[in-house]
Amino acid sequence: MTTTRTPVQHGERRCYLRGCRRDECMDANYRYMSRLRLDYERGSTRRTDAKPVTAHINQLLEAGWTQAQIERATGVNHRTLSPLRMDNCANVHNTTAERLFALSVGPPPADETDTDATGTVRRLQALAAIGHSYPAIARRVGIHKDALGVIARGERARVRVETAKTVTAVYRHLSRAAGPSAHSRLNAARLGWHGPLAWDDTTIDDPNAQPETDEPQSLNRDELAAIRRTDIEHLDGFGASAEEIARRLGMGLSTVRGVVAELRAGERRDRTKAAA
Repeated sequence: MTTTRTPVQHGERRCYLRGCRRDECMDANYRYMSRLRLDYERGSTRRTDAKPVTAHINQLLEAGWTQAQIERATGVNHRTLSPLRMDNCANVHNTTAERLFALSVGPPPADETDTDATGTVRRLQALAAIGHSYPAIARRVGIHKDALGVIARGERARVRVETAKTVTAVYRHLSRAAGPSAHSRLNAARLGWHGPLAWDDTTIDDPNAQPETDEPQSLNRDELAAIRRTDIEHLDGFGASAEEIARRLGMGLSTVRGVVAELRAGERRDRTKAAA
C-alpha cells in the first residue's frame, strides 16, 4: 500500500490549517468540525487506542521493515510514527491506524528507493582518508554530519538511491584533491579505511571486490608534524584564530600559536635547539 499525497489546495481543511482564511478554506474547516461534533453527539469517535497500533509497528520492525519504509508505504508522517513507535501516545486517529494495520507483518517488499550501501560507504571512507571531514562532506551531500557518519562507519546496509547518487557526485569532485583535516586522515588510518587509489569505477560498488592497496602505513612523527603544519597554514590562511584552529585540529593552543608565528615570520623553528 502506497499513499500519494496530493498538493494542498484551496477549499480543503488542510489549507485552512496552514493559515489560509479564504472563504472556501474556512467553509471546509466548518464542514469538518460540524461532522466531528455530530460524531461526538452520536457517541462515536475518530480516535482509537494506540497500544495495538504500537505493537503492530514493532512487529513490522522486527520483521525487517525500517521506519522510513513504513512511512513511505503508509504516508504516515514521522512526527506521528515516531511517538507511536516509542509508545508515547494514548490514542491515534482511526485513519492512521487503518493505514498501519494495512501493512502485513513479514519481510518488507523490495524497496526501489533504497540501494546497497557498499559504494557509498567506500566513497565516504576514501574522502575521509584524504582529509575531508564529515561536516564538509555532509554540507555538500545535504544530510546531517551525524547521519553521514553512521553511513561511513558501515552501520547501514542500504541507503537511499538519491543519497548514493549525491555521494557519488560529491566524491568525483572532492577526491581530486586532499582535504584540510588531519583529524579525518588520522581517524581513517586508525580504522584502516582506504583512499580513492584503492578503488576504480568498477570495483568501488562491488561488495566482493578488495582494495588494490597495501595495508595503510602509520605516520611517523615527522610526517604527522608536516600534515599538522599544512593544516594550520590552511586554516590560518582563511583567517581562523589560533583558538579555532586548535579546537578544529585537536591540538594544543601553544603549539598552534608557535606554528602560526613561524609561518608569519617565514621561518621554521629549530626544535633541536629549543629542546636543548
